[in-house]
Amino acid sequence: MYGVALALAGACLLVTPYTVLAAQRTGLTVQNPSAATQLAPSYFPDRFDWQHKKPEELGMDAGRLDDAVKHAIASENPATKELTLYLATTMGATEPFDTPIGPVKVRGAANGIILRHGYIVAEWGDPKRVDMTFSVTKTFLTTVVGLAWQRGLIHDVNDYAGDYMPPGVDLFEAPHNQKIKWDHLLRQTSDWQGTLWGKPDWADRPEGDKPADWPNRKLWEPGTHYKYNDVRVNVLALAVLNVWRRPLQDVLREEVMEPIDASSTWRWYGYDNSWVEIDGQRIQSVTGGGHWGGGMFINAYDMARFGYLFLRDGKWKGRAIVSERWIQMARTPGPANANYGFANWFLNTARKPLSAAPESAVYFLGIGNNIIYIDRDNDIVAVVRWIRGGDALNEFLAKMLASIK
Repeated sequence: MYGVALALAGACLLVTPYTVLAAQRTGLTVQNPSAATQLAPSYFPDRFDWQHKKPEELGMDAGRLDDAVKHAIASENPATKELTLYLATTMGATEPFDTPIGPVKVRGAANGIILRHGYIVAEWGDPKRVDMTFSVTKTFLTTVVGLAWQRGLIHDVNDYAGDYMPPGVDLFEAPHNQKIKWDHLLRQTSDWQGTLWGKPDWADRPEGDKPADWPNRKLWEPGTHYKYNDVRVNVLALAVLNVWRRPLQDVLREEVMEPIDASSTWRWYGYDNSWVEIDGQRIQSVTGGGHWGGGMFINAYDMARFGYLFLRDGKWKGRAIVSERWIQMARTPGPANANYGFANWFLNTARKPLSAAPESAVYFLGIGNNIIYIDRDNDIVAVVRWIRGGDALNEFLAKMLASIK
């Protein structure tokens, strides 16, 4: 299956039944093999040369676009930039087991970048600064799961995750956890129960009237109840690590970040105690966010490249990187949450989350706030970092989209 995926990337055009299967997973067709690499002539930035264009060249009003940028700067999150303190006084204020066990970095000021038709039309702050991106990390993680599915390492997202675990990895051996499928983990509906890396599942956003209630939470049938929970996302990371059998950082770098010409500055961290041994190799299992430190440390330019990859249906410079079918699944809501697809694909169903944006828009969101906004209707990607909560993002989008002539 590994060789078939490379064939679809352009290394070979021999059509076999295995090629057809891989083509179906990537969203390509093979009736005309040469068509597999003939994609729409969109602009894609080179590694060290991202072209800028004036807003007027791309059908935007410069003054109104500048108003959007000024709003993003003025709406910077007023909380402390010392993120260890920030974590302690937000989630840590109501959660036990809140001690960070992964790296935490002091953040920079508000910054961001706006693309239209792939070109940079606006940027502010210091987009080159590498910062924590918190739960945007989840979208990188689920993309790595998607790459395993494309390769045939995961046959079906409705398979039980436990069937893919080797002896000695007891993530899904408890009766309640045996029912968990990959789709449940991807959608944050697994209701996985247990402790991973010293963090009990119930300690993340605990439920109950008093602390004594927290460990005795109600158990939900997997797939029926949405609950945002970083312990369970870390379970997904460890589970797919056992499928890939090599560091997920390497998978992401080789399969996504290098093909989209990202910089060499991003890093994906795990915890101090999240090291495992696979095939005799010591590997750190990464996290799906920065709740207890770790996660993706990245700059706004690389975030924009990642978002632009999905705006272009998973393709980059004629190469299919992420399956169109996977993207369709990721942006389809599950039965338990109409505004959420795979982690961390936030959907704009009925335009309720973001009234200023089209319903087709999606966004990857991490606290702080860190946002990658993807707008197919207007061919826009926007990265907005360290904007306050509430209506600030919607107000920014209203100003940005009002600039389109």
